Amino acid sequence: MKVVKVKEAGSIEVTEKEKPVLNHPNDVLVKVKLVGICGSDMHIYQGTNPLATYPRIIGHEVTGEVVEIGSEVTSLNVQDKVVLEPIDTCGQCYACRNGRQNVCNQLEVYGVHREGGMQEYIVVPEKNLHKVQKNIPFEEAVLVEPLTIGAQANWRGQVQEGDTVFIQGAGPIGICCLKIAKVKGATCFISDLSEERLEFAKQCGADEVINAGKQDVEKVIMDLTAGEGANVVIDAVCRPQTFALSVNVASNAGRVVVLGFDKKPSQIPQLPITKKEVTIVGSRLQSNQFPKVVTLMNDGKLNVNNMVTHHFEIDQIKEAMNFIEEHPNEVRKAVIAF
Repeated sequence: MKVVKVKEAGSIEVTEKEKPVLNHPNDVLVKVKLVGICGSDMHIYQGTNPLATYPRIIGHEVTGEVVEIGSEVTSLNVQDKVVLEPIDTCGQCYACRNGRQNVCNQLEVYGVHREGGMQEYIVVPEKNLHKVQKNIPFEEAVLVEPLTIGAQANWRGQVQEGDTVFIQGAGPIGICCLKIAKVKGATCFISDLSEERLEFAKQCGADEVINAGKQDVEKVIMDLTAGEGANVVIDAVCRPQTFALSVNVASNAGRVVVLGFDKKPSQIPQLPITKKEVTIVGSRLQSNQFPKVVTLMNDGKLNVNNMVTHHFEIDQIKEAMNFIEEHPNEVRKAVIAF
């Protein structure tokens, strides 16, 4: 069968390996249908992901169809449509004991630390798969994983109905944060440098969009909130300047959610943090968000139309990577089809 493998930084190829088989009674064999290309996949290819090891079959935004189940599998059947929860944890460390498996001491992510989903078939434990309704197109199901990232950011920011949420960055993850926040009943503002991305954010329900290259973002946020500031700021850009801005525009008792990282250190004065008693939290991957997002999707409460903009066949993986790198504002989500 065909697999997509990054041999080393800058080297990606389609190669062959044997079709996997069930080795444990709780194993499930999945025929992969679509795999989303995430920013982390790009970073592994480019050599800028410090956590990845090589060579590596990439891909963690995976949806497919069950073709075989182990003797002890009870929650899934052959022909079920599923999505992959792409993390494995120890279940024993402090984080795992407290429901925060996403920061387990021994965390392993499919496509980063172990072989990922860009292969025609994959065997995974039953616990890593979630069933979606058959009427959900694969083009929507493939978005469940990135939507869980948005759900995690909203959970970390304690977003609730009536909150004012400011999201920095209208890329795929920023849009996922927006969609979840709107489901929760929040008023949402979002900023970006791209007019194309901001226009799509409007279509996704953003109450106000802000061009960070043309407008004074801090002034706009303060004007929109009558001087109060945003109750929750989600930084999906994660540069030193956006982190500083997040603290500045957060309201009293506000929450700042940091969704990424930059090697450059940030310099944040202590006074606004203490004076406003701002809560600053990180958000990594997701913990227990898959069932919530799958339920929202199954119930028709998450509209993800037009998020997948580009389809590539597996043999076009180099073309796909190059296109995303060269045309980032044109790509909302690109997928590899098997």
